[in-house]
Amino acid sequence: MDIGIGLPNTVPGTEAHTLVDWARRAEEAGFSTLGTIGRLVYPGYEELIALTAAAVVTSRIRLTTSVLLGPLHTNTALLAKQAATLDRISEGRLVLGIGLGARGDDYTTSGLPTKGRGDRLSEQLAEMRRIWSGEERGFAGAIGPSPVRDGGPPLIVGGSSERSLRRAARLGDGWIMTAGTPEMFAGQGPAADAAWREAGRPGKPRKLSLAYYALGPDARARADAYLLDYYGFMGEVAHQVAEAAAVGPEMVRSYATGFAEAGCDELIFVPTASTPDQLDLLAEAIA
Repeated sequence: MDIGIGLPNTVPGTEAHTLVDWARRAEEAGFSTLGTIGRLVYPGYEELIALTAAAVVTSRIRLTTSVLLGPLHTNTALLAKQAATLDRISEGRLVLGIGLGARGDDYTTSGLPTKGRGDRLSEQLAEMRRIWSGEERGFAGAIGPSPVRDGGPPLIVGGSSERSLRRAARLGDGWIMTAGTPEMFAGQGPAADAAWREAGRPGKPRKLSLAYYALGPDARARADAYLLDYYGFMGEVAHQVAEAAAVGPEMVRSYATGFAEAGCDELIFVPTASTPDQLDLLAEAIA
């Protein structure tokens, strides 16, 4: 199983230079990918722009939106162009994780209804595939640039509902579970495999997951401060998310082992603080 690390693009107070330094040091530490969290109404950095900054200072590490909220990008042609541009700048390292999100305010602020957003996402995924294939759209031809990989960047679709799993199987290259525990992944992963088989796809989907973490003497306080704020709109569930965060080296290693045994292909540990020690301590914990 590959182990990636989140870019702290949604951690409040994170300076721009911190994102750039984090990206460079994550690659040096050997993490498989840099993941970003998508949310509109929150004091964080937009994912594609943050990953473009990361692409400029790295050369090997994958760049994964985990996940970008697709329906907020109502101009699908423009989103496809932006993703292809980042894919080209990074020389094919983009992995476009995409989903719906759980916060109504992101949609309200955008002047968009939440009803029907799943259908809109399905249409969007199919449309991006057509654009990346080079389908002509006007006098000048196709919408460019063309992605590095034929068919475009890998599409990893998020969501735990039956419809989301079917969407991932029909239109994606894989599936990603939002932050949780190995036990949660063990329960949802087989459903993703089953949807893949039912869609007539060969092999298995690439399966990813997020897991929040904090390390160091004040790990629990750091995890709680961020997660109870970020997920505050969910009420009591926010406490469950915070409790599931890996808050010690042994818990980090246990999560890595548990997710691997449950069939996860890549686990992205998402930081709840952006101080440099968090990256170093995670690298030490999984070494």
